[in-house]
Amino acid sequence: MILTEQSMVYKAFGLSIRSPLPLPELPRWHFSAAEHVDVEITIDDSAPFKDEVVNVPYQHVVQGNDVLFYIPNTACYCIRDGKSITVARHKDADIDLMRLYILGTCMGAVLMQRRTYPLHGSVVSIRGKAYAVVGESGAGKSTLASALMREGFPLLSDDLIAVSLTGEQKAAIVTPSYPHQKLWQQSLDQFGMSSNDYRSIYGRETKFSIPVTEHFLDEPQQLAGVFELVKAGQDQEVGIQPIRKLDRLQTLYNHTFRQFLIPRLGLMQWHFDTSAAIANQIDMFQLIRPENRLTSPELVACILEAIHNPKINDR
Repeated sequence: MILTEQSMVYKAFGLSIRSPLPLPELPRWHFSAAEHVDVEITIDDSAPFKDEVVNVPYQHVVQGNDVLFYIPNTACYCIRDGKSITVARHKDADIDLMRLYILGTCMGAVLMQRRTYPLHGSVVSIRGKAYAVVGESGAGKSTLASALMREGFPLLSDDLIAVSLTGEQKAAIVTPSYPHQKLWQQSLDQFGMSSNDYRSIYGRETKFSIPVTEHFLDEPQQLAGVFELVKAGQDQEVGIQPIRKLDRLQTLYNHTFRQFLIPRLGLMQWHFDTSAAIANQIDMFQLIRPENRLTSPELVACILEAIHNPKINDR
């Protein structure tokens, strides 16, 4: 494993993140030594918290406001108070896999501990507002976001979406993450992209990390809508329908990133209140696509029609 000689400071989700591990997906933060970082990543292979999790691999142990977990042959992780991530490495750990968990589960826990609402999906900017696409794994969230990007709508975040309530009106604001996407080989084929140009994600030889710097917007945007993408039967036509009333709260809960941490961290009331505040100020729709084929152009058309046609924006 290669560590940088000096820790570098990066930027993601509006946070400064100092790490001795290289995090090439993240843009560098122009940072003076006198400034205080938001999140400190530390390597401590002898960290005592390992004893709490090595016998429960892949399980998430919550102790107070600490989140601990162990990935066999990789590392033990401890996320504390939304301010630090401590990594105790396995001797044969692969740095790419280690980084995958830092930028995924660890950052999701950091956001939750900082009371930033984490959604699982992709979000793009359409005419100055943020629109998120959420859904189960494999639904096609990143593919649809990529299709929207090709229509000229820049990406704010892929996989993990940070939403905050700010100002007197408690407006829901999306803070950008970093300029990378994750796309399956099937999606690359659809867009005429060669997998030879990209690095595959560790353990997923047909899923690739795609830099999107030229199509990335590094400015917070107000969240205006959430589209839940679901797969239906093979004969199902592409369709769209509003999500109404209490179904909105359940949809937001279902697509909260690492939602199982909410009760364990004592955040049920916070999550409910934040969900209600978000649901009351945005439009929400369910997008339906057939499971046997990619329908990005039709789905893009549905999204744009929903945004521009106030008659179906029924809350």
